[in-house]
Amino acid sequence: MKKRVTLTFPRRSVQVPITYRLAKDFNIAANIIRAQVAPNQIGKLVLELLGDIDEIHDAIEWMRSQAIEVSIADGEIQIDENRCVDCGLCTGVCPTQALSLDRDTYKLHFNRSRCIVCEQCIPTCPMQAISTNL
Repeated sequence: MKKRVTLTFPRRSVQVPITYRLAKDFNIAANIIRAQVAPNQIGKLVLELLGDIDEIHDAIEWMRSQAIEVSIADGEIQIDENRCVDCGLCTGVCPTQALSLDRDTYKLHFNRSRCIVCEQCIPTCPMQAISTNL
């Protein structure tokens, strides 16, 4: 099973080797989608977890016991076509090329099946046309 989670670390927990512990203790593969972690600061980590459903559940409970806030993401990226001006800024930050500009029409194209909902496009959009439907 695959599950995407956002972890928010308190300052005292940013040194905990989360991905190592997930692999070693829970047999879970953790794909890091986005990381904003620095010493003595609140950290954020977006992970895609791959493993047995029960092991993922146990791992999430363990992370919560470590004072790490865990948000499970089940949403999808939404693009408001009325607000979008097809500027293409979002295409430059999309790690999977789910967002692209049509070479002939210069219209934004969204390939939903390639999107990993990393949310990097959301703060990049100057028109605030991109959001999640969480």
